[in-house]
Amino acid sequence: MPIHLFWGDDAAARDHAIETLIGDVVDQAWNSINLSRLDGADAGQASQALTEARTPPFGSGGRLVLLQRSPFCNACPSELANRFEDVLDLIPETSHLVLCNPNKPDGRLRTTKALQKLVKLKQASEKSFLLPAIWDGAGQQELVERTARDLGLQLEPEATTALVEAIGNDSTRLNAELQKLALHAEIRQENATANQSPTLIKAENVAALIEGMATNALQVGDSLLAGHAGEAIARLDALLDAGEPALRIVATLTGQIRGWLWVSLLEQQGERDVNVIAKAAGIGNPKRIYVMRKQLQGRPPQRFLTLLSRLLEVEAALKRGAIPTDAFRDGLLSTP
Repeated sequence: MPIHLFWGDDAAARDHAIETLIGDVVDQAWNSINLSRLDGADAGQASQALTEARTPPFGSGGRLVLLQRSPFCNACPSELANRFEDVLDLIPETSHLVLCNPNKPDGRLRTTKALQKLVKLKQASEKSFLLPAIWDGAGQQELVERTARDLGLQLEPEATTALVEAIGNDSTRLNAELQKLALHAEIRQENATANQSPTLIKAENVAALIEGMATNALQVGDSLLAGHAGEAIARLDALLDAGEPALRIVATLTGQIRGWLWVSLLEQQGERDVNVIAKAAGIGNPKRIYVMRKQLQGRPPQRFLTLLSRLLEVEAALKRGAIPTDAFRDGLLSTP
């Protein structure tokens, strides 16, 4: 299958799949000639990818053309779409065109329809790499376990739980921390058969190596909801120290608090249907509404409006260039 469509927001898993495919297709001795890495945000490079994909490899092994931020299934210009459709049947079996984009392919585009037709005919492949929602504990646990398997590691159940609490759905950090944990476990010789079976990661390994507070942006929101501003700031500091982008924290908190506001307002109006509430609040799992009702009991909608207003101040400060720690302190410490 010479065409591969990889999409989704799990960058670490997506990159791992790409590197695995490169290792399977391209002969390392001919890497500099037969491997191209291009950026589809540049129309010229997107067009170049189509030209290179038509070229058979030199030497041994195959050719692989990697196009990050591929436009072909997401807002593809008409001229580029025409070129893409013309090239589909011209790619040699020994050449591989890998199209990557964090966004889901737009099924309305004719380029997407053409690719999906090839996928059905098994002449192309499509694979999604989606991160679990930050509130999806089961999904995050599956992410940890899958990443560990990909790295040839074995986790104790307690270690999996500790990693979920410490890292959440940050797949890039998870991948890096698991690699450090594997090295740590081997150095301490805590797995006597490290060379014959997967390295075993224990909960104490996680506690010893992963620094900082086990936190995520939703826990920051919980602290703000409870009125514990100091605890919220401490958790924010831990997230920022771990490299979490400040604006992404703001976006997560805004979505969380906006959901609370909708639930609170609809509850106040007497709405009891959890499906109606979940749809209005943008919550995928209606069962969460039962938990949120208990969590929000006794808290008026004005509380959430105030929090949203403070977060807007934080976002404005960040976009003006304020230091993230200062922006959060100035915006949130005065929250009632």
